[in-house]
Amino acid sequence: MQRRTIVTLIAAVLILATVGVIMMFSASLVRGESSYGTTEYFLVRQLIWLLISLMAAIVCARIDLALLRKAALPVAALCALFLVLVRIPGIGHEINGSWRWLRLGPLTIQPSEFSKIGIILAAAWWISRRRRYMHTFKRGILVPMLGLGMFAGLLIIEPDFGTTMLTGLVGLILLFIGGVRLSHLLSFAGAGAGVFGLFLMHNANRMGRIMAFLDPEKYAQEEAWQLINALNAFASGGAYGTGLGNSIQKQFYLPEAHTDFIFPIIGEELGLIATFSVLLLFVVIFICGMRIASRANDDFGRFTALGVTLMITLQAIINLAVVTGSMPTKGLALPFISYGGSSLLVCSVMIGVLVNVAHTARSPKAKKKTALFKDKRRKA
Repeated sequence: MQRRTIVTLIAAVLILATVGVIMMFSASLVRGESSYGTTEYFLVRQLIWLLISLMAAIVCARIDLALLRKAALPVAALCALFLVLVRIPGIGHEINGSWRWLRLGPLTIQPSEFSKIGIILAAAWWISRRRRYMHTFKRGILVPMLGLGMFAGLLIIEPDFGTTMLTGLVGLILLFIGGVRLSHLLSFAGAGAGVFGLFLMHNANRMGRIMAFLDPEKYAQEEAWQLINALNAFASGGAYGTGLGNSIQKQFYLPEAHTDFIFPIIGEELGLIATFSVLLLFVVIFICGMRIASRANDDFGRFTALGVTLMITLQAIINLAVVTGSMPTKGLALPFISYGGSSLLVCSVMIGVLVNVAHTARSPKAKKKTALFKDKRRKA
């Protein structure tokens, strides 16, 4: 058991979650009071989700990994079913033209978040059973690419372009490391990118975001409004920040200050040092995740850990790139920090699974080394 790696991983996640609760409360004060009559509205809901997420993470950390392997395909199928249900009027809940939510009593969940778990588990299950054939077309890449394409199609019609891109990228990386030939992978990836581009071109809102990314000054009062004010927040914060609770940009200049654009509020109130510390914590999670993946006992645990690590860290990278103007705006939360119960729950479940793999991992002193990349010389 990799005790030091596990402790470091859990510590990094708990610090991020603590920072998230504090900064989410600060960023949502004005919106909560104006929209719901109480400054604690978003804080209370986030704390409820945090408690649920903590319990879910503990369960996932203690469940038998063999049972999780058996449940991989049923879990993926259930996630796909949720993506179908969300598009059915009366069951799915539409907000601002997007069908991304399901109501469960007083709570609202986002099925696209849960699809991340389904894709990781299904990919890990397939690679663990077919790794010696992954370099072939029919017995290797065809089935997982059809499954990945199905998930991508269900996500893109919501529409949720950010999650489509993220899950597609993670899925392709897992398949490549699992032994898929680059020529096969590029063929499917090219076709997927073409379909993705067509959907993007026929979505005026997303094309507006791309144009705003290319020329933010021209669209400063329209699509680039959030980006311009996010950059202003970083500039106002400087090295040490204006002080906790003293953000100007959260006064409705940043419409999504407590969700996707919470990182600029951290920069404004706590400064460059705090933003660098948050970035460092995600680096710690990445290193811990890779260590766990490299020492896993089998391919299922190995690729599950790798998928979880990539999913969390790549989502963080995309969010940070968006709020700093390095990528067009897309709706991806900053893991463990942004407001949102589904995102917090799914990220916590993934960390629980990562800890589970670490508990069953071989000793780092074991002589036999674990190979992430398939030996291309091995014949089927």
